[in-house]
Order: sequence, then C-alpha cells, then structure tokens
Amino acid sequence: MRLRLTVLLVLSAAGLSAAAPTATPAAALPFKAGFAERDITPDIGMEQPGGYGKSYHRTFHDACKVRAAVFDDGRKRVAVVGIDLLFITRALVQEARTEIEKRTGIPREAILIGASHSHSSGPIGMGEPGDYENGPPLIRELALEKSTASDPGYTQLLRRQLVEAVVQAHASRVEAKLAAGFGHEDKVAFNRRLRMKNGLTYSHPGQGNPDMLGYAAPIDPQVGTIGVWDLQNRLLGVLVNFSCHATTNPGGISANWIGAMQRILRGATDNAALPVVFLQGACGDVTQVDNLSPFQRPLPEEWYERVGGRVGAEAFKTLLLIRQGAGRDIPLYTRQRVWKVRRRAPAAEKVARALELVRQPPAKVGATEWTFAKETVLLDHLLKVRPEVEVEVQVIQIGPVALVSNPAEYFVQYGLDIKRGSKFPFTFPVELANGIVGYVPTEEALGPGGGGYETRLTSYSNLEVSAGRQFADTGIALANEMTPGPVPQPPPAPPFTAPWAYGNVPPELR
Repeated sequence: MRLRLTVLLVLSAAGLSAAAPTATPAAALPFKAGFAERDITPDIGMEQPGGYGKSYHRTFHDACKVRAAVFDDGRKRVAVVGIDLLFITRALVQEARTEIEKRTGIPREAILIGASHSHSSGPIGMGEPGDYENGPPLIRELALEKSTASDPGYTQLLRRQLVEAVVQAHASRVEAKLAAGFGHEDKVAFNRRLRMKNGLTYSHPGQGNPDMLGYAAPIDPQVGTIGVWDLQNRLLGVLVNFSCHATTNPGGISANWIGAMQRILRGATDNAALPVVFLQGACGDVTQVDNLSPFQRPLPEEWYERVGGRVGAEAFKTLLLIRQGAGRDIPLYTRQRVWKVRRRAPAAEKVARALELVRQPPAKVGATEWTFAKETVLLDHLLKVRPEVEVEVQVIQIGPVALVSNPAEYFVQYGLDIKRGSKFPFTFPVELANGIVGYVPTEEALGPGGGGYETRLTSYSNLEVSAGRQFADTGIALANEMTPGPVPQPPPAPPFTAPWAYGNVPPELR
C-alpha cells in the first residue's frame, strides 16, 4: 500500500503559556499528559440505536468504552474524550462537564466530548430531555415507543463513566512528549451519495443501479494521528481522527470498526492496554459501502476488520515516522462559540397528511412513507418545544494541532473546507461533539440537484440550510485566532565535503 504522509513532528516535554494565543512564557514548564478508559458496554436486550425505529441487542461482540486524554502545559489543562456511542446529547455533555470541572478544575470550555457514531453501541435517543415526555399521547407513543429512546439507567452509567475516565486521566498525568501527523487511507471509505441520471442525488442507490453516474461528493482520506510518550519513550496513548460512519455492525454489541482499530494499534505497539481516543471526522455522507463496486459486499465481520485494520495500520505507520526528531513547545488553548440555530418547518398540509398516515398501520402505508410521516409529526411538535437549537463550535489547540468540533452529523465537504481554511498544519475536524443536532448537509445537497434521506425534513435533520456553513466559518475563524505551536524539523544535514568514494565511480564492463 502506498504510504503518503505529511511531514510530521515530535514535541518535547516543554510547555508554552496559553493565557493568550500569542503569549510568550517567561519560563518553560513541563508538559504533562494522562489517559484513562472506562467501560460503557450496554446489556443484552437494550436498544440498539442508529435507525428510525426500534431494534434490540441480542448478542455481544466487543466492548464499548469511553476514553479520555488530559493535557497540561503548566498553565492550562484540556480534556479530550472519545466515546463509543451513536451520539451524545447536549444535556449529558453539560452534566458531565459540570462534574468534571468540580472534581478536576478543568474549565467546561476546555472539555471536548466526541461520539464515535457506533451503530452497534448503547441506547441513546435522538431527543433532549423535555422534548417529548410532556407531549400529547400520540407524540409520546411515536417518540418513546416507535423510535429509539434513551435508557435512563444507561444514561446515568454514561455520565458516571465519562466523568471517572477524565478524573482518572487527570490524576495519571506524567511529563510527556507529543507527536502528530497525517496518514492516508482511501480504500475503506466511500461517499454514499451518488448523482443519478434524473438530475438528483440519492443515498445508497444500490449496487448495479444503471442510473448512477458517479459519486456526488468526496471523502477525506487523512488519518489524523497524535501519539503521546512519557520521557522514557513508553507510549501512553494515541488520538485518531478519521471520517467514516461506524456502520460495519459486526454482529451484536460493539464499538464497531473503532474496536478493531484499537486492537490493531495495541498489537502493533505491543501494549495490550493502550488507550486509543477516537474522534470521528466529518462523515455525515461517508460510509464503508462502495455503491459503485462490481463485487459482492463483504460480510459485516470482514467489514469491521477491514476498516478498523487499515485505519489502525495507517495510524501505526504514522506513529513510526513521527517519533523521529525532537521538538520544543506544546501550547494549549481553547476557543468556543455557542449560539442558536433555527429549525426548518414542514408545510401545514404536510403535517396534516402525516397525522393521517401515522394513525394507520405501517404495513398499510408502507414502512418508508410511515417513518417519514412519523418524523414530520415529531418535528412539528419539536418546533413548538424548541424552535431553535443550541449549538457549540469548539476549537482545542494542542501544539500545532487544532481540533475543530461541532455537534452535527456533518457532511465531509465542510470538513475539507475547515482543513483548507485553517492555518494550522494539522487540523482535525470532529463531528458529533458536545451535543447532537442531526444531519447537517451542504447547501448544494439541499438544492435542486440534491437529495438523499439525509436531506429529508425529519426530527433529526432540520436545521436551517446555512447551518453547515455557519459551523465551518465559525470553526475556521476560532482556529485562526490561535497561533499554531512550532513544528520541529530534523537537524540539517552536515555540509557537503566530498562524495562517497565507493559510490562515485563509473561502470565497468570488463
């Protein structure tokens, strides 16, 4: 496999003040880092999220975890958390942040909590507390009995384990050095939206469909990788950022392909307990399914191994390259913006028709038509309860790395735009972080030639058309308020003195 890596870096234990993005410290302080993980594996029989209806776990495949990294430059501390979960609600994030700040002193705005989007994880519903519980009987039935719903006991487990992971990571900080870089993997992720002969764009139109013209949008093949070592060169933990839906679903409860990725990294580094904090990239329209492939699709277990294996192997190759050299400073800094975004509203006649349909059996109406009708009714209720949605765009700087996060299931083009607009040498877009606002497609996808189920108006996909651009522009602006940490270069080659005697000779034929 061809390896294409960006010029990479290693950063030493020296830290830099982050009181302001451009501040210069009077004296270097030790850089510290700590990692921890906690189990959040759901029980057999709990709901399996990821669809618009009910599904339940019947078997176990591999564990789901929450993994935390805490970084400390001597003046500022930040926490970065990856959780094996479909998404995380805003209410749960705020509760966890409050307790983490109380127990560690890490400021709320310096805590990033990102979900992996595992479709084989624990029960978490699409709504926030209060969205549906006090609605009329029909709304409660559609939201709680006909849709994925959060399990209150499991939600408490999530909050407790999330907090404990950060607290443990904070307590385990040691002097450390850090390295970051990009690997390249373009064989396991594909844009699921394809242009059709009728001028529209469909999601997963089906292999062999003669009306497909080609992919409607790109992918992001970069495997963002951060490695952290102690001063004895022992690997403490790894952060990985990659854009691909966690929908390999190997059978039963699972962290999805992220579990296979971690296993590969643990085996390759000979560290059976290595924490791997995964941060999902912008993948609202990217999955492991190649609709243009002429070959039969892999079985779920093979998909799980293929995606996780290749991403994990690429991250490991990046670690091998970036560990060379020496560096200096690792400044930490955080910026965030919180504001309200409006929902799009369905037409009154559409709501009236949907109410008629949901009162009929799905078998009579048709499963797809009934599901979209249910979603229209739920959205109409949400507009009465929460016509605007609170959103947070957060940027966390770790040396020359910018983690630019938002709470959307975010289309990949926006992630690429953020990378292009950021002045940081290493920019990791992070979706499904610090809350959940559902699908946020591009303006093009919502236009005349667009389409696909992500663009349908539902209780999960409903923000105003410009929302995605707002997120991208805000993330770029916040990142560019900061000054990237230095990217150390290897020592220069010694001055040329004379050619190598054995190598600088002409050929001989006899």
